[in-house]
Amino acid sequence: MKEDRRHFLKISAMAAASLAATSILPACSPKRNRQPNSTMKLSWTPYDLQLNHTFTISGFSRTTTPVVLIKIDYDGLEGYGEASLPPYLGETQASVIEFLRKVDLSGFTGPDHIEGIMAYVDSIAGKNTAAKAAVDIALHDLVGKIAGMPWYKIRKLDKYNVPDTTFTIGIDSDEVVREKTREALGRFNILKVKVGGPDDKRMIEAIRSETDLPLAVDANQGWKDRQQALDMIFWLKEKGVVMVEQPMPKQDLDNIARLTEESPLPIFADESIQRLADVERIKGVFSGINIKLMKCTGMHEAWKMRELASSLGMKVMIGCMTETSCAISAAAQLYSGMDFADLDGALLIGNDCFDGAKLENGKIIPNDQPGIGVKPVKELFR
Repeated sequence: MKEDRRHFLKISAMAAASLAATSILPACSPKRNRQPNSTMKLSWTPYDLQLNHTFTISGFSRTTTPVVLIKIDYDGLEGYGEASLPPYLGETQASVIEFLRKVDLSGFTGPDHIEGIMAYVDSIAGKNTAAKAAVDIALHDLVGKIAGMPWYKIRKLDKYNVPDTTFTIGIDSDEVVREKTREALGRFNILKVKVGGPDDKRMIEAIRSETDLPLAVDANQGWKDRQQALDMIFWLKEKGVVMVEQPMPKQDLDNIARLTEESPLPIFADESIQRLADVERIKGVFSGINIKLMKCTGMHEAWKMRELASSLGMKVMIGCMTETSCAISAAAQLYSGMDFADLDGALLIGNDCFDGAKLENGKIIPNDQPGIGVKPVKELFR
């Protein structure tokens, strides 16, 4: 097994180098006549998302998620971005704003060269991936508006050729689990269940008392023993589960690799993967990867991760944090042809401040507006 992994590491390293040398921006003809002296102006505002239900995973619970919304003004256009900040990622509204204050876009003539701009943004400080993602998303929004096209068209993707999004049910009492399940019926075609604790079977049975929809499960590193995890996965398969996310601690790659080898279900990396360099590290450990814009610095690197993983024969899914329709719409521009999706973040909150991609027949479908296809539904930037 270790020899196979070393072989894959060599192959994937070469593929990553090839991807890194290739511009992520396809050729597109700008449809606006830009002024030569146009500059990009960055502004931001903190915002707190209110969850419809208390959200509990293996390890903690929360009822709100802080975000920072950003806007880049350029040549009469506005590009919108978002940094979502669940506590476990280690970023806060204060840290994001501190980072954004260091971003100086005056040295760039426009948003077109996203690769170069994001290389500069990435160099300002380590980590801060959600803050960087906010800038990346806003740049993509601007470039799409300059081109007069949504990004799925720029990438030549079919916006309807997408997997169903899961609807997430956190760890909770039987009564609440059944209530959340009933909320999903008729709207979603697959549910995602947070597991990783002593009540996993109880929750699955509660859901099965309401529906036989396919299920995905996310253990958030909650299972510590490989044999117990394997036994649980065999039981889950009998209950109609179709995939498993991050079953064991992110550093325990050897045990996860053995689990993946023996599992009757595909095993996806979540906490074990963040950025492009991680793809080669976990080839041979997981069946696939979960790409999240907030962890990989945005759309430009998410696309590279998708292409590299696919070239290495790995399955790919797109995921999210609790987010507004801004970040969800950005992710929806990229996920055509992927294997799984978890893009329900904006559907879990009661105060979404953007209009964008919509739930249609269980899928998140972007609109045909240029850029990432969003507009604010309330005044955000004063």
